[in-house]
Amino acid sequence: MNAQMKPSAILQNDITPEGSDYEVVRRAIEKISLDYRDQPSLEVLAQEVGETPTGLQKLFTRWAGLSPKAFLQAVTLDHARKLLDSGMPLLETSFEVGMSGPGRLHDLFVTHEAMSPGDYKTRGAGLTIRYGYHISPFGIALIMVTDRGLAGLAFNDAGGERAAFADMSGRWPNATYVEDMAATAPYAARIFDPALWRADQPLRVVMIGTDFQLRVWEALLRIPMGKACTYSSIAARIGAPSASRAVGAAVGANPMSFVVPCHRALGKSGALTGYHWGLTRKRAILGWEAGQVGS
Repeated sequence: MNAQMKPSAILQNDITPEGSDYEVVRRAIEKISLDYRDQPSLEVLAQEVGETPTGLQKLFTRWAGLSPKAFLQAVTLDHARKLLDSGMPLLETSFEVGMSGPGRLHDLFVTHEAMSPGDYKTRGAGLTIRYGYHISPFGIALIMVTDRGLAGLAFNDAGGERAAFADMSGRWPNATYVEDMAATAPYAARIFDPALWRADQPLRVVMIGTDFQLRVWEALLRIPMGKACTYSSIAARIGAPSASRAVGAAVGANPMSFVVPCHRALGKSGALTGYHWGLTRKRAILGWEAGQVGS
């Protein structure tokens, strides 16, 4: 049954835990994102989300590994520029040492393979994709897998499951989709728990895209956590220096949020620019990663 014929591709039960940390953190991050130039105080943020200052400090630090104040610093434009300054030489180094094949492409220890251009042109015909929804640090994650590995990861907030599925399944409309949380749960556990990021158990990823998209996504995999890269730098490194806009489009079409770290691609000035799953979520991921690097 193809995507258009599967109207039940939504959560059958509410999997969001009561008092979800991410929901509170998301609202605090939205306030930070809107008013970061004013450097909102802990008291102001706490009032915005209906928490006490002490309660928000503890919750936010437990979630991000950073205090709200440190997170605020991590999502400023000045900090983004520093990430770019230190990130681009490291990206170039990764190319020089030959990290284009299977191996430690970034902190998640990812190994990848690509569908052939012929497979891509069939738009998923003959492909079975199993999917499931899971709680993640960044909201509800829609995870899609094939027998060859992870094929898709999207995010949504409660109530957005149908739209997320339509977006993802529309990329491969001729595939057969099977709801199978038992198949996707191990991927959810592996992806979002840094304690399970092990070189001897790499995450298997299968990329389904055009040749140009695949080259861009492979370049994204080489950006280390805590670093960033511009679209123009990525374009230069894949041998298409005049294709910054096309690189931006390929970054936006990335079907594996977080794992293929399109959130680490920034504008030339350090601006966060767009993100398919929302700028608040992009800031959340970058701040969470800053906490992981700091710890």
